[in-house]
Amino acid sequence: MAEVDLFVDPAYPPPGHAKVWLAATNDGAALRFASWRPTVKAVRGTVVLVQGRAEFIERYSETIAELRRRGFHVLAFDWRGQGGSQRFVGRARKGHVGRLRHYERDLALAMAEMQALPKPHFVLAHSMGAALCLDAARRGALPAARLVALAPMLGLTMIERPGLAERLANVLFWLGLGRSFVPGGGDTAIATKPFEGNRLTGDPVRYARNSALSAAARHLSIGDPTIAWVRTAFRLMARLNAPAAARDVRVPTLIIAAGQDPVVSTPAIERFAARLKTGSALVLPTSRHEILMETDDIRARFWAAFDAFVPGEDIAAALSAGKEGEGGLVEGLAAGGDDAAAIGGAAALP
Repeated sequence: MAEVDLFVDPAYPPPGHAKVWLAATNDGAALRFASWRPTVKAVRGTVVLVQGRAEFIERYSETIAELRRRGFHVLAFDWRGQGGSQRFVGRARKGHVGRLRHYERDLALAMAEMQALPKPHFVLAHSMGAALCLDAARRGALPAARLVALAPMLGLTMIERPGLAERLANVLFWLGLGRSFVPGGGDTAIATKPFEGNRLTGDPVRYARNSALSAAARHLSIGDPTIAWVRTAFRLMARLNAPAAARDVRVPTLIIAAGQDPVVSTPAIERFAARLKTGSALVLPTSRHEILMETDDIRARFWAAFDAFVPGEDIAAALSAGKEGEGGLVEGLAAGGDDAAAIGGAAALP
């Protein structure tokens, strides 16, 4: 059952004056949407905020407020199977999606809902959502003026033998175990685990805030992914890692990666970005996976690059803005090794 209203945590409430509604995809999935008007008179367009796995709208309250202060309408939504959108398994805290086409339908609905809001339209996407947006841009299905993709899920650093893990996920899926948790998986949301050693952020205050929110809003939180989700993730990554995929992206794109990301693969992002015809990449050297939930100095450097890129200036402006901070944000990405883990390591994917 989808949850329509925004959850109000007194310690971290969502911005006021939101419009919240349910809309149905073309296969009948009920997705939760929310939108806000800007808080300044000079309207600069609309930003669609596209979250990663296991997230929900309320986690982005700080980012939504910052976008509104910049003059943007904001549209946010929850993917099927998480947040306030419809779940498709009896155990609601399983992070489940059946097939890649289901996420494609979710994003298509978000793009349709975006059309009612002021132009120009921009997309700000994270992790799994960023990968899905890059794939949509490749297919000509992202009708946006610009895309900012944060730590896109183009490869996983938590799986030691991804080829074996992919084959295992496929076998288990076809054996009818697609709705089962990954090995070792369970209901515990990643954001409620201890701060020490977390993969998401180096900011203890924001981590504690998000952890408390996830614990309070248990109806919006989910735990680890299912076998079907893992299979879907591998299929998406394989599609994007095809040699021609990046060259097919026609939406001007800024990819921002986290230099200390233990979740997604920086080398995979580097390879993809090098093939883009209409985009560039930056790395925030000290950031972990969730750039928008990081420390103030890291977030300030993100916003410098965003502010230079999104209004429609030349991409070089974003690169120049980035090079001024954090010992020099740099064009291109540093190479890095993958962390070792079994298929169950995918359980922590945000």
